[in-house]
Amino acid sequence: MIDMAGQAKYSIILPVRNGGEYVKECVNSILVQTCSDFNLHVLDNCSHDGTLEWIRSVNDERIKIYPSDRPLSIEENWARIRSIQKNEFITLVGHDDLLDKNYLMVMNDLIARHPNASLYQTHFRYIDSMGKMIRHCKPMDENQSTAEFLAAFLCGIIDTMGTGFMMRGADYDLCGGIPSYPNLLFADFELWINLTSRSYKATSPEECFAFRLHQSMTTSSPDIKFHNAFEQFIAYLGRLRENEQLRKIIEKYSLSFIEFYCKGLSHRLLRTPKQKREGQTVSSFLRKCKEYADSLVPGNKFNPSARYSVRLAKQIDSNFVTRSMFLLFKRIRSKPVLS
Repeated sequence: MIDMAGQAKYSIILPVRNGGEYVKECVNSILVQTCSDFNLHVLDNCSHDGTLEWIRSVNDERIKIYPSDRPLSIEENWARIRSIQKNEFITLVGHDDLLDKNYLMVMNDLIARHPNASLYQTHFRYIDSMGKMIRHCKPMDENQSTAEFLAAFLCGIIDTMGTGFMMRGADYDLCGGIPSYPNLLFADFELWINLTSRSYKATSPEECFAFRLHQSMTTSSPDIKFHNAFEQFIAYLGRLRENEQLRKIIEKYSLSFIEFYCKGLSHRLLRTPKQKREGQTVSSFLRKCKEYADSLVPGNKFNPSARYSVRLAKQIDSNFVTRSMFLLFKRIRSKPVLS
């Protein structure tokens, strides 16, 4: 229950723009929490699909609405989190994700077991656009230091998303809030590392929320924004190298991380029409990947073109005819061509 002074313990923060039917599911999943000691803070970004009107119609005193007076970018809307009044603990929720009704109760127990942790999470599951189960998240240890958390992320042995993490509101503000990455790509993980570095991350083994994956999710973010966000995150890893323990983790595991995105982003770039690339080519991106590797792991033997599919993407992109034929083929065939 909310304390006698009227101050709840938790703030659930929901930035949204045109949430449609998904935001209704999301809000309803929040309002049925078995732990009622919370406020729901809705940061509406000039929705014009009835989202704001529907949320107001719910007429629940736990909901606090912060409408924007002008259309904002996703980065600007999420930046507003720092400016609103928050309770002791906060969690951020994507408008198409769902909290299980015991999410806050499990978090409450987790915080009681780990009062000195600076970041909290539960296990979760992936669902599709229709709400059907895709898979469970990869297992996570109950306790993780910053170095352990970073190593697991760089190796790809954990799943990390923007929804489902809990932190102290004061810590969030002291960390500067969520960093301003293009489309917030990689921004959440920088935030989680910054928060974990204040103490450690504690994770409940219970599965308490659902993260929605849409079929077009991997291609919905503009390709150049993805490239720019990746470059920004590499620069962040470079700053983390100032910590000796994290430097060892980065030098040990970052090459496989770069290789993974070298492949994925070179393929994305190949699918992007030249006029939308801001002058970037597959060849120029591969040179950047080598520079990234050299900046993080001096003396490495990383070869961006070692994978056949990357070499093929580079070859296709180097010729106007082959590039045009590839783009035409992609319009006809939606399934992956390179792998």
